[in-house]
Amino acid sequence: MINRHMLLIALSIFFALVMALMPLPFSLEPFRPDWVLLVLMYWSLALPHRLNIGTAWVVGLLIDLATGSSLGVNSLTYSVCIFVTASNFQKIRNFSLWQQSLLIGLFLTLYHLMQFWLNHFLLGVYFSPHYLWPVFTGMLSWIWVFLLLRKYRRHFRIR
Repeated sequence: MINRHMLLIALSIFFALVMALMPLPFSLEPFRPDWVLLVLMYWSLALPHRLNIGTAWVVGLLIDLATGSSLGVNSLTYSVCIFVTASNFQKIRNFSLWQQSLLIGLFLTLYHLMQFWLNHFLLGVYFSPHYLWPVFTGMLSWIWVFLLLRKYRRHFRIR
């Protein structure tokens, strides 16, 4: 039973990876939400004993390898965000959905600023305001991701 639950969680993370790697028109690319991080945050809030920092680290390495970014940047930033959400999951669960969306927006801002800082340190990238567009689309997407994954979790009785 435990393996079935982990397989279903891994399947949702796989679909988030596909959504993250799916090509978009050039004009919409800066607005792409961070699907993988949103799914990881959902599972760390819903089932913190199933998804941990190590899972976030491995998924971050997969994203680094798939996108060709500096190895370890997404791993570190995913791990920090999942640490913050998993350590405060009981508080965050008590918020309403729109309050959670605002808090997820803060976590996404933390993710993007850490990612920018690491890329600036490693590659010499300079800040541009379009780096933060995924924060706004991620906040709007959180409501749909939350509702969809909650229905998925309840339907398959993932515990």
